[in-house]
Amino acid sequence: MTPFFTAPADGPFTGSGRLVVVSNRVPAPGAPSAGGLAVALDAALKERGGLWFGWSGKTSEDADARPRHVQEAVPVSYAVMDLTQRDLDEYYAGYANRALWPVCHYRLDLTGFARKDTAGYFRVNDLFARRLAPLVHPDDTVWVHDYHFIPMAANLRRMGLSNRIGFFLHIPWPSPDLASVLPAYETIIRSLAAYDLVGFQTPRDATNFAECLTREGIARPVGDGVFETGDRRFRVGAFPIGIETEAFAKAAQDAARHPLVRRMCESLRDRKLIIGVDRLDYSKGIPQRIEAFHCFVESNPGARDRVSYLQITPKSRSEVPEYQAMQTQVAELVGKTNGDFGDIDWVPIRYVNKNVGRSTLAGLYRIARVGLVTPLRDGMNLVAKEYVAAQDADDPGVLILSRFAGAAQDLDGAILVNPYDTEATAGAIARALAMPLEERKERWSAMMASLKENSVDRWRARFLDALADDRALAGEAVPDGTADVGESDDDLLEPAQIGAGRTYRPFGIVKN
Repeated sequence: MTPFFTAPADGPFTGSGRLVVVSNRVPAPGAPSAGGLAVALDAALKERGGLWFGWSGKTSEDADARPRHVQEAVPVSYAVMDLTQRDLDEYYAGYANRALWPVCHYRLDLTGFARKDTAGYFRVNDLFARRLAPLVHPDDTVWVHDYHFIPMAANLRRMGLSNRIGFFLHIPWPSPDLASVLPAYETIIRSLAAYDLVGFQTPRDATNFAECLTREGIARPVGDGVFETGDRRFRVGAFPIGIETEAFAKAAQDAARHPLVRRMCESLRDRKLIIGVDRLDYSKGIPQRIEAFHCFVESNPGARDRVSYLQITPKSRSEVPEYQAMQTQVAELVGKTNGDFGDIDWVPIRYVNKNVGRSTLAGLYRIARVGLVTPLRDGMNLVAKEYVAAQDADDPGVLILSRFAGAAQDLDGAILVNPYDTEATAGAIARALAMPLEERKERWSAMMASLKENSVDRWRARFLDALADDRALAGEAVPDGTADVGESDDDLLEPAQIGAGRTYRPFGIVKN
């Protein structure tokens, strides 16, 4: 019996009612979507009609008001609510990004635990749920995204909602020994057990969560990926997310004419370009990457003035102390490398500390001989997939990828590295720059085929199909071989958390 379930599911989303998407940030109505995920969710909402709900990105001084803004549109409506500064400090900067984020990324040394932050996280989640509940129709399907809103389903169940509710975690989920460090750990696990479907990026993450459930005695496995808690069942599965492969490839080809991309090409002369693109976050391994590049230049004198490394790193979560410290550290490492090896007409590292448009990035990926993607831990890492999709089929670049990124399971044509091993990563850079064309083509073709097969649209369809599997919910056999298991007494969740007497049945889960 496996802790997650694998089955084919490529049909259309068959759920009834609207789709309600819950995420920390909500795109502005009518504005172009910034990334593939937003495009995929927007497409799903437009197919069914629905609602996108989350934080407005604004703060309100009135702690009692916290206005909710609803913009009705056809077929998609948008609802957002403001937070107070206290809410933001405790829920977002506090528990979400100083407890959940570092623990899920295996950085116990960077966790910050405060009782008020833990209480604030659950208080704000309860507030979001109370504002969302009146907007949900009885036949709606609710899809909650990421670590900001883990308690959402438990709160909605407590209010009597019996809708089908799915959850997808975009970041890694650690082993039980690490996860149990979290304040209110058991409450977090119980909250996830209130969903009908809990999706993760990789089988490893799904397995880790399944072990958390069983070790704490919160739920027991009753089938492949099926768990029972009290008189309800839910599923756990792996759904690796993809990108808009074809669209991004086309954008990269078109971006060759972009003025910034053309200026970059001219400034390189005959130098080969290495590119890294990351938010300024300690999970991305940027300091270790710069040290590896320093080691590469030091060990390969012939590469000097023949290679340029472009690191694009927009600032992130500047209100969190750990991020402020990292910004200083990265700037110092860049300065050291440029000081050690730079010359009047050559700077080894070009460091850009601001956002660059997605179409421009696509063009920069295309002209880069090496994509350097070396996170210390990542749920998936879509930069790696975008770099591959952007390449010229006749002269593709080489992807160097951390083995600790979820994308490593899909992109087996990459050179996999341990980002903690500076010398090995430096050696991988040298190998990538010297790789012959035929090997580059072979590696790229295999990865591109995988990206086309597992696009973001297919990820979205698979998750929603699994969540909407009426056969399994009705207790019928599905082509997964899972037997219908009888119900037991509810000794883990309060009746109000379960809904008005509804029995939850298993349904299929898909893994790419």
